[in-house]
Amino acid sequence: MSRTDRPVEAGGPTAPAEAAGAVEPRRGRGGEKLADWADARLGHRTLAKGRLRRAVPDHWSFMLGQICLYSFLVLVVTGVYLTFFFHPSSEQVVYDGSYAPLRGLLVSEAFDSTMHISFDVRGGLLIRQAHHWAALVFVAALFAHMMRTFFTGAFRKPRELNWVFGFLLLILAMFGGLTGYDLPDDLLSGTGLAVVNGTILSMPIVGTYLSMFLFGGEFPGNDLVARFNTIHVLIVPALMAVLFAARAALSARHRPAQHAGPGRTNENVVGIPLKVYAVKSAGYFFMVSGFIFFIAALVQINPVWDYGPYRPDQVSAGSQPDWYMGVADGLLRVMPGWELDFWGHTLALDNLVPLLVGVGLFLAMGAYPFIEAWATGDDREQHLLDRPRNRPVRTALGAAWLSVYLVALIGAANDIIAIRLHVSVNDVTWAVRVGLFVVPLIVYFVTKRWAHGLQRRDRDKVLHGRETGVIKRLPNGEFVEVHEPLSQEELHRLTAHEQYAPLAAAPSAKAVNGTPVPAPERARRLRTGISRALHGEGAQIRKPTAREYTEITGGHAHDGDQPSS
Repeated sequence: MSRTDRPVEAGGPTAPAEAAGAVEPRRGRGGEKLADWADARLGHRTLAKGRLRRAVPDHWSFMLGQICLYSFLVLVVTGVYLTFFFHPSSEQVVYDGSYAPLRGLLVSEAFDSTMHISFDVRGGLLIRQAHHWAALVFVAALFAHMMRTFFTGAFRKPRELNWVFGFLLLILAMFGGLTGYDLPDDLLSGTGLAVVNGTILSMPIVGTYLSMFLFGGEFPGNDLVARFNTIHVLIVPALMAVLFAARAALSARHRPAQHAGPGRTNENVVGIPLKVYAVKSAGYFFMVSGFIFFIAALVQINPVWDYGPYRPDQVSAGSQPDWYMGVADGLLRVMPGWELDFWGHTLALDNLVPLLVGVGLFLAMGAYPFIEAWATGDDREQHLLDRPRNRPVRTALGAAWLSVYLVALIGAANDIIAIRLHVSVNDVTWAVRVGLFVVPLIVYFVTKRWAHGLQRRDRDKVLHGRETGVIKRLPNGEFVEVHEPLSQEELHRLTAHEQYAPLAAAPSAKAVNGTPVPAPERARRLRTGISRALHGEGAQIRKPTAREYTEITGGHAHDGDQPSS
């Protein structure tokens, strides 16, 4: 009898490991053993397998979020490289670098190191310009991503926190760009800092304290570059990394939103496998990075050697900040020089009012999703995105918000426009002042009517079919165009959206013991008023019901293809 055929007594000293319930360890290479060891303790393989089986919607608009992330990675990598050569100090030194026109000038160490990076460090100018262009691309992509989220209603439950984190990312990106823009200590950045200091000083009570703390004394101070460098290099990137991680965690927690279409409901996700998405995303990372470095290699940006070092007694003509801060600069330029004496203190309204308007403009965008959810009263989870035309009031408000931003951006270039077009700068300023009040109203009503027109066209297509361009003559001599019925897929796309009904009006006030007591609170009246503005009469075009579709077409309406009555 062979060794393997011998009977084994239970509990005997010669019992093999299998009898005791043990499993012979799998033999493999060191990497496999390490992976098995980690999986037994972390369970990452099981978790990864579940995540990799998830579907991801494949729509071009979702690439905007990827551009944000990849340009941020380019910012981090190029920023780390620049920190090895940049000296964040306001100490004065004599420039003796490769750029001959500035040799012998007294400059700060920050400006001197920036010139050293641009002319003496191998590849320094390319990295520096790539860093600046990546910042512009990052803010632009993040701004477009937030607008896409707004117009499609992707901020609804359960993604309210995603919207808040994205909004905070946008604010941080703008402040990160501002602090980085001011680090070289050149004349252009110094001019911008003088504007920032004036805006800070216009804040009642706390303005002077904030200015002294930020600049380390009277403007321009000696600690500004070092403090802005700390904010730009450490604080802002760390906060942004935390927000990116929080958004990624929320995205993994909630399934992604998707555009309406056949087979797409609130309960499923139609798209490509996550593994395929990851491969495409990796390729897209190299495309975004390559585009940024391509632009950096060909298009010059922020040539500090042309501006020269900052001097408090000089202001460069034609100075404008980066585009995302143009709205603030434009509001400052067109605001009249008003001042108000109040209790022995002077309020500089020419700086304070633009600051309040700019803050209010962004807070309105950040708070809108919560206002809409409050007015709608819909507490359900929403995983299907809206077509902007199906939410006319929201779309019109978003377009009006953008028009304020664009008009203010034009105001930031009032001097350049006046020079190029040979007109008075005062005329340009007054045109912007009027435009800030008139243009948003025009844009709002035009956008709303445009959305109504598109809704009417969709309604007509559902009820009467698609125009074929074929003209037919009837027996009575009448000429009509032949319409072709829509496919079920097209019918679903045009009618899948839900139209909210406005909330019921608040009851009138009642009298108790002869004393009038308002039954509804002011908040309830406000809520019903906003609800009527968003979804009431004149706010949207009623989509066709299943009954209307059946009566007009003579066909049969199917559940999910046409709305219910």
